[in-house]
Amino acid sequence: MKHIIFTVTNDLTYDQRMNKICSSLAKAGFDVELVGFKKKKSVPLTQKIFGQKRLASFFEKGPLFFAETNIRLFFYLLFKKCDILCADDLDTALPVLFSSKIKDKTRVFDAHELFCEMHDIISRPSIYKIWKSIEKFAQPKFRLGYTENGGYASEYKKMYGVDYFIVMNSPLLQPKEINENKNKKLLIYQGAIERGRGFEGLIPAMRNIDAQLVVCGNGRYFDEVKMNAAKENVAGKIDFKGFVKPENLRTYTDEAYIGLNMNDNLGASFYYSLTNRFFDYMHAGIPQVSMNYPENKKINDQYEIAVLIDDLQPETIANAINRLLNDKELYNRLQQNCLKAREVYNWENEEKKLIAFYSSIQ
Repeated sequence: MKHIIFTVTNDLTYDQRMNKICSSLAKAGFDVELVGFKKKKSVPLTQKIFGQKRLASFFEKGPLFFAETNIRLFFYLLFKKCDILCADDLDTALPVLFSSKIKDKTRVFDAHELFCEMHDIISRPSIYKIWKSIEKFAQPKFRLGYTENGGYASEYKKMYGVDYFIVMNSPLLQPKEINENKNKKLLIYQGAIERGRGFEGLIPAMRNIDAQLVVCGNGRYFDEVKMNAAKENVAGKIDFKGFVKPENLRTYTDEAYIGLNMNDNLGASFYYSLTNRFFDYMHAGIPQVSMNYPENKKINDQYEIAVLIDDLQPETIANAINRLLNDKELYNRLQQNCLKAREVYNWENEEKKLIAFYSSIQ
């Protein structure tokens, strides 16, 4: 039985992607452990079919957090028996790289995104320089790995000559019946509330949309978005739920009529992304307004499930949403296509590739 250790810097509780990965591999017979860090607001871990370990951390952000987590993780991995070590993104790459070299163990890279091309990184030149130097040093040494879509895989190949295969972060396939009594004037946004998530255009667009918007998520931009909603006189149209537990999020999504998935082009990581909400709306059977970016378009060309837009101007957003609200024939076609697409883009199909990959490692 192969023992695999996955490494993250979060506190494990709400990491749905890693929960799926670890659960699938554990069910397939692997001995799996997920290692993260305990934060001040961490809640107790729930029982899983795989092992979980939280390491202590004094710092919670910034350079000191990175240094502390990397040092603690290195020494934990160094003295922990295993067959395969997996770095889940660049922030755990160094301890996995060094400990795997010393122990002569197989190392794998799980690329959730183009780390150095995220807006938070590229918008700060000094921070970008540091992370890019780490990436240039570490990434070529991870010859085995996988990422979330073809765009990301192509970029990693171009930059570092690594051939990462694709495991999409699609949801588990659950029974689905269309709710015929859903509120036909209810929009939903789920995800982080940060700059570049479309709110700069969406908030003023709501003045010309006859619908209510439910916002499920939190982030550094939360208070500013709420203030902008008041400033634009649309606060009465928007229900800010804050952080919502995954089980409650599914309920809100099922009740909605249209999903919103609008990332500004603030770097290659956004431009090539396939967000969780893209798949969540698909699986809920609700058409969405999404960006006309390569990976979204690739799926939408195969299964028309979204109205794609080229920019985030308020008029563009309002026109796209109103089109779905008012064109019943279009809406019904996209809704039926969602039900077809979810039969292809689901975790049951993706986990087969993941299991085959780890099974092939000698």
